[in-house]
Amino acid sequence: MSASDLEQQPPAVEGTAPRGYELVLPPGWVRIPLREGTKEALEKVLFSHMGQVPEGIPRDDAMRFRLDMRRQIEKQARAARRNGGLDLYLPVHPRGGIFLMASFIVAEMPIGQDRAAPPEAVLAQLANEDGPDGSATEVEVAGVPALRRSYRSAPDPAKLRSAPEAVQQTALPARRVEYVIPVVDGHGRWISINFSTPGDGDLDSEFTGVLVELFDAVVGTFKWSYE
Repeated sequence: MSASDLEQQPPAVEGTAPRGYELVLPPGWVRIPLREGTKEALEKVLFSHMGQVPEGIPRDDAMRFRLDMRRQIEKQARAARRNGGLDLYLPVHPRGGIFLMASFIVAEMPIGQDRAAPPEAVLAQLANEDGPDGSATEVEVAGVPALRRSYRSAPDPAKLRSAPEAVQQTALPARRVEYVIPVVDGHGRWISINFSTPGDGDLDSEFTGVLVELFDAVVGTFKWSYE
């Protein structure tokens, strides 16, 4: 189980707003906190969780692989923190000899809506803003109305041509799923849970679909923490 604290603001009624959230992670996944403790979590991932390396990497190159992985995670964590991220989650154990290319971020959302507006009205507006390449569905998370949006993303060819070669090699089309959830009695606050994966390179494959289903199952374990 993983848990994270929310940045506290005065609730509408003292003692009714959750202090954080909890969820159950699949085996091999870890949480990287983005507000504090990031460095310590990265050290733990580097030296404890990454004792294995993918098949095909020589033993002598294991440390280099771990350091490269850490740099990639640090870059991802910095980008997530700039966008209001609270926590970054990703798999760090290889499955079947390979590392899964997937991650999700829990973040605070600057929706900027009237705090008096009911959550249902906000969710309806967000659903109507969904683009033509995606779909939005009203769902329930932790006993409250929420929104699930799914879509696909692809790198901009024009921007990609001018990007460094390393970026071009790692830029892949991705399946993305976002949950938008109101903080219970949270004074008009919202969070999002954003998932992204290129799967096995085929966004319509069974393997990619299984990763999306895995993420949906993780969100199904989400609950608020009041301690």
